[in-house]
Amino acid sequence: MPTYDEIFEKVQATLVDALGVDDEDVTQEATLQGDLGAESIDFLDIVFRLERNFGIKIPRGELFPENLVADPEWVSDGKLTGKGISELKSRLPYADLSKFAANPDVEKIGDLYTVDMLVHYVQSKLAA
Repeated sequence: MPTYDEIFEKVQATLVDALGVDDEDVTQEATLQGDLGAESIDFLDIVFRLERNFGIKIPRGELFPENLVADPEWVSDGKLTGKGISELKSRLPYADLSKFAANPDVEKIGDLYTVDMLVHYVQSKLAA
């Protein structure tokens, strides 16, 4: 089983290739969309490259869940409800929701997709 740092280095290289960013931009805290400029089409490329680089299979919607804000029980006034946060935790168990839960603005969901989250996701896939 590779270490966190070994996985981080491969994830970093994957994102540099997929997004055309510099190594030093790909920090653990960097968000895929806000800091690294990823767009929705890039997520497909990132999934493909992670699968190839780590020899894992990533089912559609597992790493980047769809329809997180579709259920009216999960969102109220532009914020996730308690039920919505629970759903988010179940769909993104490798994401750090501590800051987000304090202000669960739907517009900030993209900030949960960090380099660190990808590393933890890959760790969980390799351990399975």
